[in-house]
Amino acid sequence: MNKSDIQLAEACTEAMRINDDASKLLGITITETRPHFAIAQMTVIKEMTNGHDICHGGVIFTLADSAFAYASNSTNHTTVASGCSIEFLAPAKIGDTLTSVATKRARSQRTGVYDIDVTNQRNELIAVFRGKSYQIRGQVIPEAGEQS
Repeated sequence: MNKSDIQLAEACTEAMRINDDASKLLGITITETRPHFAIAQMTVIKEMTNGHDICHGGVIFTLADSAFAYASNSTNHTTVASGCSIEFLAPAKIGDTLTSVATKRARSQRTGVYDIDVTNQRNELIAVFRGKSYQIRGQVIPEAGEQS
């Protein structure tokens, strides 16, 4: 991995952030991006809790899915999820800062598999997520003359 690969990954992150309204709504920030790698963070607030007063699983899924999206699009090839699964291992509570780390497990021409760990501020494992990606037409940052 060279400096230009990292710069491209960061540029892809910036391009995606513009329209990522779901992540903005939940206060999810992307704190690091490299080719096929991303870290996303979010602080659990009251509005994210379920009837048991713990973070709703769908919110944790969204955090992991956001890290997956940024990691799988970090090489400027438009990529979408073709399937995802999550295992919840421990509850997250109001005030917890959750960190989601996405790394490429395998990648072929158009498909990939990414593993994402979600931890809290005490580095306790909250959930594990596996995302399967599929590369579609287009680029995150269109080249000159290409329409998005």
